[in-house]
Amino acid sequence: MPRSKPPFRADHVGSLLRPATLKAAREKRTRGEIGAADLAAVEDREIENVIRKQEAVGLKAVTDGEFRRTSWSHDFFEGLDGVESYVGERKIKFNAQGPQPRAVLLRVIGKLGGYKPHPMIGHFKFLLSHAKATPKMTIPSPSSLHFRYGRDAVPETIYPAMEDFYRDLGQSYRKVVDAFAAAGCRYLQLDEVNLAYLCDPSLRQHIIGRGEDPAKLPAIYAGMINAALAGIPSDMTITMHLCRGNFRSSFVASGGYEPVAETLFNSINVHGYFMEYDSDRAGGFEPLRHVPKGKTVVLGLVSSKSGKLESRDELKRRIEQATQYVALDQLCLSPQCGFASTEEGNILSEDEQWAKLAMIVELAEEVWG
Repeated sequence: MPRSKPPFRADHVGSLLRPATLKAAREKRTRGEIGAADLAAVEDREIENVIRKQEAVGLKAVTDGEFRRTSWSHDFFEGLDGVESYVGERKIKFNAQGPQPRAVLLRVIGKLGGYKPHPMIGHFKFLLSHAKATPKMTIPSPSSLHFRYGRDAVPETIYPAMEDFYRDLGQSYRKVVDAFAAAGCRYLQLDEVNLAYLCDPSLRQHIIGRGEDPAKLPAIYAGMINAALAGIPSDMTITMHLCRGNFRSSFVASGGYEPVAETLFNSINVHGYFMEYDSDRAGGFEPLRHVPKGKTVVLGLVSSKSGKLESRDELKRRIEQATQYVALDQLCLSPQCGFASTEEGNILSEDEQWAKLAMIVELAEEVWG
């Protein structure tokens, strides 16, 4: 049966391919050829257009495509009090022969836990004022400020004890989440790649190599997320997206969800999970046996990394396989990730992107009614 609240039977992760006009305006802004207001006007127009396109293909939840961001994560963290970005060497690389993402890193420059007005609250208000469907906002999970950098991002002069850093980061997030709720946001997603990265033996070894215990991190991250969500209204839906890296159709990690499944599904206070399941790198559906009643899993069976349209019969077969471990009524369908986690976007066309989203809507109607 259909769902009247998010996540919806046909849903999507959030980011969408940037249209050429928006890319051109951003390049002009970088060169100083136009001002911030000129760029914002182009963003506004393109976001209105992409909202209409999402609604036209039948999606019940719409985003701004992350059109005001260069990256799914850095733009958010730059808006937190006590965090800054800088140019440095990436410690975790993508599995691709081509270019790596820009070497923009994050670090703590002051005590966390305070709040300054976050620019993305305004981004959400614009979305809310122009959407007929349910407006959905996406932000990175708090773990993203720790996993990639470890102690390098957290000076001992500011936080001698990492426990204090984790506590204050959770409180910083709570204030932002509360601000989204006050602005009318009732569908918020945390992009949590790092729990999926912890399923990759090589990345677990990376954590060990810098002197930390990867077995302890899932509980630490769960604690920060739960602190961030402690004050949400009863009618607010929180989902979590998990993937193994997404840049120009390349990836970082491999490995099934089993190492984190119990903590993921039973210790983290979210309502639903967008789970990457478009390739063998994500493993099988067996970890879904840990999903409790009352929580929803959005199966990311449709790849955002390729323009090739999946077989509907094959997708139906995989949904049926998943029902061996979790009830069909607890499942939904989406792409495995966003189409443009960074402004460069994945290697497919806009027409191919919209064809995939339309197919997801149609297939969800066939499966769930």
